[in-house]
Amino acid sequence: MRVVLAQDWLTDNGGGEQCLRGFLDLYPKSPILTTIWNEKKVKQFNDTKICTSFLNNYPYAKTKWRIFAPILPRAVESLRVPRADVLISNCYTVIKGLITKPETLHICYCHTPTRSLWLREIDERPYQGNFIKRAFASKIAHDLRLWDFAAAQRPDLFVANSKNAKKRIKKFYRRGSKVIYPPVDIHKFKVEEKKEIGDYFLFVSRLIPYKKADLVVAAFNQSGLPLKIAGDGPERKKLEKMANNNIEILGYVDNKRLIELLSHCRAFIFPAEEDFGIAPVEAMASGRPVIAYAKGGALETVVEGRTGLFFKDQTIDSLILTVKRFEKFEPLFNPQDSRTQAEKFSIERYEMEWRGFVEKSLLEYNKDDKINLNIQ
Repeated sequence: MRVVLAQDWLTDNGGGEQCLRGFLDLYPKSPILTTIWNEKKVKQFNDTKICTSFLNNYPYAKTKWRIFAPILPRAVESLRVPRADVLISNCYTVIKGLITKPETLHICYCHTPTRSLWLREIDERPYQGNFIKRAFASKIAHDLRLWDFAAAQRPDLFVANSKNAKKRIKKFYRRGSKVIYPPVDIHKFKVEEKKEIGDYFLFVSRLIPYKKADLVVAAFNQSGLPLKIAGDGPERKKLEKMANNNIEILGYVDNKRLIELLSHCRAFIFPAEEDFGIAPVEAMASGRPVIAYAKGGALETVVEGRTGLFFKDQTIDSLILTVKRFEKFEPLFNPQDSRTQAEKFSIERYEMEWRGFVEKSLLEYNKDDKINLNIQ
């Protein structure tokens, strides 16, 4: 079976890259198609054949890809899909728009319909400048939405990374999908004894607006409780100016340091509305409870009152109130419950589900020369 993999871009390391790595472990000889590849930052695919678009040679594309959003559709359509039985596109935005030959079964693993186009309340990118600039930006967004919907009709099958994403795919793309949760390498995380747990809370993320790091900093400024923030990004300087002495901003940390931080924190703070959210599962794999915003993928991974607590609103007061509630919950918390919950999202489960789905879908595609596009 000839398999080709694809991803929107390879410019940072995150959940998407973990999913892509899982696909590559399943189909190790597969080439990867992508619009942009920052080989200095995303090194784990250096031994893989990577095919990039013309955008890869543009100045600043590898570090500031967002400024090229209006031409990303053209970049995707310029990519030539090699002869293959199956194409799996690992998609957050545009890679679903690849144009394939009729004999190729295209399965799109959709993590979300493009948030900046369809879910602006989550991934807010306000138009700036005078009226003419705002009107021009609005016209571009409109045109991109038209292309995005049309591109979403090209895959033969959709797979969603959560029930949350499944609803969005149905709402915005009018497509049915099967749910397969992303993989988490739970075996690399360890559960510490109670006496080894530190006195700090932990937030881990890229420091970009929709991750809501500013909300966490503001809440812990008021509470005065110790907080460590691991991660880097454009919001870092702003957060460093905001933070009081009880908050330590560590910047980027390697895997070894991250594992230590997770296994020794009192609780993991997760304030964003994510499509799925791998970070809370990693915290639970470390035997730690999660304090999460009660929306998005966290509702499918965190168990209220058992592996963590939810706060209802993305506000300072709501988060502070839940942290106070956690202090009553903490003595009753059982780390093994969190670990057991995390095991439901293992790499082994991911590979087994995907292998079975691809084989079954390909068999049906070849048998009937068509596929049922309305999976419920």
